[in-house]
Amino acid sequence: MNDVGAAVASTRLQDKVLNVVSASKSYGARKALENVSLHVDTGEFVALLGPNGAGKTTLFQLLTGLFVADTGDINIRGHDIRRKPIAALAGIGVVFQQSTLDMDLTVRANLLFHCRLHGMNRERARTRIEEELQRLGLRDRAEEPCRALSGGNRRKIELARALLHDPRVLMMDEATVGLDPASRTSLISYVHELCAARGVAVLWATHLVDEAEQADRVLVLHQGRLLAAKTPTELLRDTRAGSLSQAFLSMTGVNPEKEW
Repeated sequence: MNDVGAAVASTRLQDKVLNVVSASKSYGARKALENVSLHVDTGEFVALLGPNGAGKTTLFQLLTGLFVADTGDINIRGHDIRRKPIAALAGIGVVFQQSTLDMDLTVRANLLFHCRLHGMNRERARTRIEEELQRLGLRDRAEEPCRALSGGNRRKIELARALLHDPRVLMMDEATVGLDPASRTSLISYVHELCAARGVAVLWATHLVDEAEQADRVLVLHQGRLLAAKTPTELLRDTRAGSLSQAFLSMTGVNPEKEW
């Protein structure tokens, strides 16, 4: 490979801040994931679309280091999660489906605890907390207990927490579950803005088709297998469907309007 080719290859590798190659995971005789490969580039919003039981949660458990893949490789920011787990995991922020806030602590106390876990000094922590709360319009709620916030605002606090250490990759696991339509729309729009303005790579797991319609790419996961990794337009073209719901139905036999 000449110098130009090597430079291009290096740039492409750097763009792929999250890279999964042939990952599989079984629980006894049940295969939760089978030979899954995917990547997310800098500034890209990728929707991981699949019904409940598709393997989305298992994949997130592997990506966040909670479990280890039986086979395959996971690379985050150039760090192999098996060989350099601390360096790899330092580059991700996560918002889980279930809330992980301490409801009796204030918003600021919850965020300060996260900063300490990442080894941030107090001055840097205070600056980052103010920045993220300001962006989300929640700076005036910093001294309130999280229990006093609405469900939508609690989710925003969890998002702020996930961003405090400036991760390159943001993982959202069914993050809109339980939110009202307005809060759901607001959260999705804000995460899209993160991609555009700050170059954050986003992997957004969902079973809701409308959340995937504006993604840069859609990964269709079904029964532990990745069936497609294409733009919404490509999925409609290849399946000759009139909507993303119909495209999913043609690939999986699952009707999202009836079974999800």
